[in-house]
Amino acid sequence: MDRGGDSVSWRWSALGWLAWALACGSVAVNGSAPRGWADDTLARRLPRAEPEQVGMQAERLAGIDRLVEQAIAAGQLPGAVVLIGHRGHVVFHRAYGDRQLQPERLAMQPDTLFDLASLTKPIATATAIMQLLEQGRLRLRDPVAKHLPQFAVEGKEQVTIEQLLLHTSGLIPDNPLSDYQGDNRAIRDNFLTLALTYPPGSQFRYSDVGFQVLGELVEVVSGRELAQYCRDEIFEPLGMRETGFLPPEPLRQRAATTQQREGRWMIGEVHDPRAWAMGGVAGHAGLFSTADDLAIYAQTLLQLGRYQSKTILGPQTVRRMTAEHPVPTGIRGLGWDKQSGYSSNRGETMTPAAFGHGGFTGTSLWIDPDLQLMVIFLSNRVHPDGQGLVNPLAGAIGTVAASAVDSAGAPAAVAQP
Repeated sequence: MDRGGDSVSWRWSALGWLAWALACGSVAVNGSAPRGWADDTLARRLPRAEPEQVGMQAERLAGIDRLVEQAIAAGQLPGAVVLIGHRGHVVFHRAYGDRQLQPERLAMQPDTLFDLASLTKPIATATAIMQLLEQGRLRLRDPVAKHLPQFAVEGKEQVTIEQLLLHTSGLIPDNPLSDYQGDNRAIRDNFLTLALTYPPGSQFRYSDVGFQVLGELVEVVSGRELAQYCRDEIFEPLGMRETGFLPPEPLRQRAATTQQREGRWMIGEVHDPRAWAMGGVAGHAGLFSTADDLAIYAQTLLQLGRYQSKTILGPQTVRRMTAEHPVPTGIRGLGWDKQSGYSSNRGETMTPAAFGHGGFTGTSLWIDPDLQLMVIFLSNRVHPDGQGLVNPLAGAIGTVAASAVDSAGAPAAVAQP
């Protein structure tokens, strides 16, 4: 399939271009609009509120500044954007440090675009799979080979879609980069025909390959490229006009820089080498977004699949996707983490209902339905040399945010978006 930037299945809507063109400046810390934002751009965002208005303790949230500034000073990351939402309102949205240190220093802004890395897995791929389930086009217990006959080799005939979502399929975490030579057909053949590395269901081994297979499954079952499907069925309906694969040049201009590839800095270009080899679109990586757009997605799940007038998933589907699914050595959701060896970016004081995920580039999103809380942490910790470390910081911020929720609740009824 053609995955070039000029493909007819263009990854970003025309409205996305318009929203960017009408926007100038950056989102203010407390939510006042930058000059020039279109009315519909403002309307799609979560409303802003002071913490006390929605039942959070502002003095506790103030401690986040120190945590991030100390981590930047220690060289763990060049900069970050943190957004916290509670009861349908953004109560904290701040930018710290720089989005680029080399070749020149550029300040981080609240509307900086980030390479989400593995956040692609739940937000794009798993959400698409759950939509196709709702439509009756697949079942979680279906063997993958029912829809992808080429997968039925090397003992994989009975591997299920659910096992791919839970990382218990038996597939290797990553196959060699040498398998990503040639065109997309050859690359696809290489990962679809891999042998198992353990009996399905017997281990939990986080696998990018498994989500590459799920990305192909979305394309085969829906009849659309993954990027186009997610744009049409998830991002555009929710008004997430700064979210997609292969961002256009106007959005790339405000993207956080990651590392160098082939002598150039990656800016708005996917960092993951396998997703890059696949044309920038894959089931495991390649998605870009901003904090405000991710807040829309998070609020949609907090509202059981509905945001404003749009519904992308039914309530029972959201509950099943984010429920506790025991796996060897942990608890996962369908495409989501809950409590596993990958949960160091989870707030310690979040409830057992919380679910989230992280990304290699330095991103994380955690959502706690019992607290009606979202914690979005976006950084480019791999810039400039790939040596940053942010999972402990993201977890600490989640702990502060969850601890700041007033157990007495909001002082008055708060309308949901």
